[in-house]
Order: sequence, then C-alpha cells, then structure tokens
Amino acid sequence: MNRSVHRRTRTLQLAVGGTAVLLALSACSSGDDSSDASSSASPSSASSSDASASPADDLKGTVTVFAAASLKETFTELGKRFEAAHPGTKVAFNFGGSDALAASITSGAPADVFAAASPKTMQIVTDAKDASGEPQTFVRNQLEIAVVPGNPKKVDALEDLTASGLKVALCAKEVPCGAAAQKALDAASLKLTPVSYEQDVKSALTKVELKEVDASLVYKTDVQAAGGKVEGVEFPESAKVVNDYPIVLLKDAPNADAAKAFIALVESPEGGKVLSAAGFLNP
Repeated sequence: MNRSVHRRTRTLQLAVGGTAVLLALSACSSGDDSSDASSSASPSSASSSDASASPADDLKGTVTVFAAASLKETFTELGKRFEAAHPGTKVAFNFGGSDALAASITSGAPADVFAAASPKTMQIVTDAKDASGEPQTFVRNQLEIAVVPGNPKKVDALEDLTASGLKVALCAKEVPCGAAAQKALDAASLKLTPVSYEQDVKSALTKVELKEVDASLVYKTDVQAAGGKVEGVEFPESAKVVNDYPIVLLKDAPNADAAKAFIALVESPEGGKVLSAAGFLNP
C-alpha cells in the first residue's frame, strides 16, 4: 500500500471514531435530560394535586346577625345554606325594626353583622363608630299596600287609604318602612291617621293578616312572603321612596371571620338569587 492510500485510510478511521464518541456523548446527555425532566415533572404534578385539594374549613362558632324584619325569610334561608357549607357554624338572627337594632348595637349588644333597611338607620351605627369598614348596599325594596284577601274595601290607590272608616296600620316613623310610607304620603299631599303605629314591618303586616285592619303600607317582599294571607296593591308613589339596604361587619364582632363569610354569601350571586326571588331589587 502506498503512502497516499495509507494516509486516507487513517483519516477515515479517525473520523468514524470521532463520530462514535459524539453519538455516545449525545446519548448520555439525552438520557440525563430525560431523567432531569422526569424528576422535575414529579414535584410539579404533586404541587398541582395539592392545589386542587380543598383546604379544611376552619370557620366555626356562632355568627350573630342583627337584621331588618323584612329580611327574615331570605336571611333565614341564607343562614341554613351557610351552616350547610360550613359545618361547625351556626347563624343566630335577631330580626326587628332597624332603628331598635341599631340602638341595641350602640348600647353594646354583642353582634357580628348588621343589615339595615335604610342608610339612615345604618348611620346610627357608623356614627357611633361601631362598624368595621364601610357598609355596602346589597338590595333595595319598595312599598306596596297590603289589604285583606279579596280587597273588600276596594283599595286601589294610595289616596284610598284616607277614606273615612278605613282602618290602616303603619310602621312607626322611626322605622325605615314607616319613614318611607310618610315620604310617599307627603309626595302625594295626603294626610293619614292610622289606628296603630307598629315597631316593624312584620307587625304591620300581621295586623292585615289577622284582619284587625283593612290595609297597611309594607314592602313588596313582605306581601310576597305572606302568600295568600294578604293581597298587594301597587301604587306609583312608591317609586319615589325605594329603600337601600346596607350591610356591615361590626367593629367588635365576636366571630369576625365567620361574619365576613356570611356577608360574602349575602353579596354573592347565590345570595342575590335568593333575595331576587323574594322580590328584592338589585342595588
């Protein structure tokens, strides 16, 4: 073999050998990357699994809610839903006239949440610095005339409440429904002397249910909640006195965390559906 052929043969051997080494190194590198990727994928997968796991519900104890009487049916329903969603909790309600509830709170009554039927009564609490944060309006409500089923006295308008011999019950003027009723009467330039002033809207409604009076000015939601026990008569003046309902966490709430969760439920789409179904208006 001449020297030129030998040189070409030697060069080819070196090239093939170099290629083999490179392929081997590449295979090792590829194997290492695959191993690293596999090991890094495992923690990621575990992290994803942990994120999807529901944390234990640490809410417990009683949430005390002071709420306007007109919220009785809806808040009772929301209370049941809250307790079902948070085992270990209980929602205790104190329903009544917003002014009386506000007075109790400012006098030191222990409570977590206050839901009023008007900004004016809520202001009693905020002025006393007994609220934690700013109250938020979550619904609105409108007045309606409640009459005995069948409307035997033929009450068809607000002015009919002034008819001689007609027995009418109103909420006390300090109560939101009473203040709204007075505004509606003033707007229509009407004067009315009721046979009784009631301390909350449910008491005024009960007077009609028991047929102790012929009519009363209450909220639409209360007429709806009464079912067939009363009949509702709408009147245009009510559009001028729609009440905003604010809700707030109280400053010295004994169970603040659960109270915040209850307020969140009230303000949620789920809470909105319950309230809307009862006849409340969106804020």
